[in-house]
Amino acid sequence: QLQLVESGGGLVQPGGSLRLSCAASGFTLDHWAIGWFRQAPGKEREGVACVRNLDGNTKYADSVKGRFTLSRDNAKNTVYLQMDSLKPEDTAIYYCAADGPVSVLFRLCVLDPSEYDYWGQGTQVAVSS
Repeated sequence: QLQLVESGGGLVQPGGSLRLSCAASGFTLDHWAIGWFRQAPGKEREGVACVRNLDGNTKYADSVKGRFTLSRDNAKNTVYLQMDSLKPEDTAIYYCAADGPVSVLFRLCVLDPSEYDYWGQGTQVAVSS
């Protein structure tokens, strides 16, 4: 059974940092892409960042470029989203999702949530003073 579990959310002041984790079970990440998405109250879910684990190719939304960084721990089958210089507008529920294994052979990862097959339950991030 494929499962994704997010953790690491919380309350942080503007300018602070958080590291979110997306732990995968039931499959290995090698042949999948992992995307991070967020949804604020009253807004649509938007793509934040993604990584195609096959080659490590990444993509970031313009709103987080230079502030958010993806990384991976193969031994733990986990992808991380390091979030620095957080802003109040980053407040949302953050989800990780998996896309693959066939599609990622033919294209880079995308920030379109409709392309992702498996989703975690989400973790809340609040940025406030």
